[in-house]
Amino acid sequence: MEGCRGRSITQSLQEISAPPHAMSDSVDLPPYPHVVLIPTAGMGHLTPILRLAVSLVQHNCLVTFITTHPIVSQAESDHLSRFFSAFPQVSQKQFHLLSIDAKTVDASDPFWLQREAFRHSVHLLSSLLSSLHPRPSALVSDRFVASSVIPVAADLDLPNYMLYASSAKMFSLFAYLLSNPDFAQSSEIHIPGIGTIPRSWIPPPLLNPNSLFSQIFMGDGREVVNVKGVLINTFEGLESDTLHALTGGKVLAGLPPLSTVQLLPCEFERRESGAQLEWLNEQETESVVFVNFGSRTALSRDQIRELGKGLVKSGYKFLWVLKDKIVDKEEEESLDEVLGHELMEKIKERGLVVKEWADQGEILSHRAVGGFVSHCGWNSVVESAWTRVRMLAWPQHSDQKINADVVERSGLGLWVKRWGWIGEEVVKGDEIAERIKEMMGSEQLRLQAKRVGEEARKAVGAGGSCENALKLLIREWKNN
Repeated sequence: MEGCRGRSITQSLQEISAPPHAMSDSVDLPPYPHVVLIPTAGMGHLTPILRLAVSLVQHNCLVTFITTHPIVSQAESDHLSRFFSAFPQVSQKQFHLLSIDAKTVDASDPFWLQREAFRHSVHLLSSLLSSLHPRPSALVSDRFVASSVIPVAADLDLPNYMLYASSAKMFSLFAYLLSNPDFAQSSEIHIPGIGTIPRSWIPPPLLNPNSLFSQIFMGDGREVVNVKGVLINTFEGLESDTLHALTGGKVLAGLPPLSTVQLLPCEFERRESGAQLEWLNEQETESVVFVNFGSRTALSRDQIRELGKGLVKSGYKFLWVLKDKIVDKEEEESLDEVLGHELMEKIKERGLVVKEWADQGEILSHRAVGGFVSHCGWNSVVESAWTRVRMLAWPQHSDQKINADVVERSGLGLWVKRWGWIGEEVVKGDEIAERIKEMMGSEQLRLQAKRVGEEARKAVGAGGSCENALKLLIREWKNN
C-alpha cells in the first residue's frame, strides 16, 4: 500500500530496534529525539496520531505512545493492538483515567465523556511522563487534550505540540474564535485572509455556549497560543490559500508555528476484507461508487433506506459500508432488518452492502472505485485526495461542512449545501441518485481529483513541503 513513505519499514525497524548503546556512546543523549504521543478518543483522532507515530519511527525517532483506559470502542482497541504488534519498538504506557459521574456532564456521547475524564485525570499524567527514559524531547497531543496537557508539560519543562487532525480551514475558525467570543450571535463569520463562513456551517453544539463541545472547543482555542507548535494533517495543493493566511498572520497574530504533515494509510491498518476486494475485482475500472460515513456517523433508519434507494436508482455499481450504531459495542441488527427485505433484494442486484469494518484506504485505492460518497471526516478527505478519487460531500456533524468546503474549492468533489446536518431532514433517494450521477459523470471532477492526488504526492516526496516540515520538526526536537 502506498502512503507510509520514506525508507522502507523494515529498514526503519532494524535501525530503531537497535539498543541505545549501539547507536550512541551516551545513554543520556540519544542520537534521535524521544517523542511522546497523547491521543484522544475516537477513530477519527486515533488514526492520524498513529500514522504520525509510524512516520516518526521511519525517521528514526524513539516513540512512546500513551494509551488511555478504558477504551471507548472495540474498533479503537483492535486498531491499537495491530499497531503495537507491527511496531513493538514503540513504547506503550497506559494512562488509567479516573471515573466521572456522567450525570454531572452535559453530554451523553461516550467519546466526549472520555475527553472530560481525561481533563479530570490529567494531574496524574505528570508522574508517568517523569518516569520516562530517556527524557522526552517533545510531547505531541491531540487537539482535544492539548490544552489539558499544557500545564503538565510546562511544569516538566517539556515542549508541547498540538496535532490538529482536521483541515487548516477548520483550524482558522478555531484560532479566529479566540478573539471573537460573541460569534454565536452572528449570522456569519468573516475570517481575515480566509473569507466568510455562514452560521449554518458551524457545528450546532458550538453555538450553544453551555454544551460540553463548546466548552472544550473554546477552552482549547484559548490555549492554542501556549503550545510550541501545531501539526496539521494537510498539504499545499489542498489548502494553499488557507495555509498562507495562517502562516502570514492574517487570521490571528501570535499563533505558534504551523507544520503540514500529511498522514497517510499504513500497512498495519490493513485487515482481512477478502469478500469486498473479490467483488471489486469483478468490476470495471472507475465504475464503482464507494459509500462510507465513517466510524462515528449513524444515519437514521429512514435516511439509510433513502440512501439505499438512491444508490440503486443511480444505475452505478456501489460498495456501501453501512453503520447504524454510534458505538460498535452496541447490539447490531441484520441488514434485512435495517434496510427491509425488498430493498435489500434490489441492492444485491447492483452492489455490495456490508456492516463489518472495511479497509477504506485499500478500497479507495482499488482501480474499480471511481467516486466516494462521504461525510467529509478529515481522514476520509485526505485519503480520497491521496487516491485521486472524486467525492460527493455529505457532511453530517462537527467540522464536516468546513471540510466539505475545502473539497469543493480544491476541485476534489462536489457538495450539496442544502442537505443540512444529520437529522435535520431526510434527503430523498431521487435527489441522491441525481447527485451520484453528477459526480460519476463529470470528467472535470475526475481530472481535478487526479491533479489533487499528484499534489499530495509531491508534498510527501523528496523535497516536498510535508516531508521537509517533518524533518525540520525532528531536527528541532533533536536539539531539545
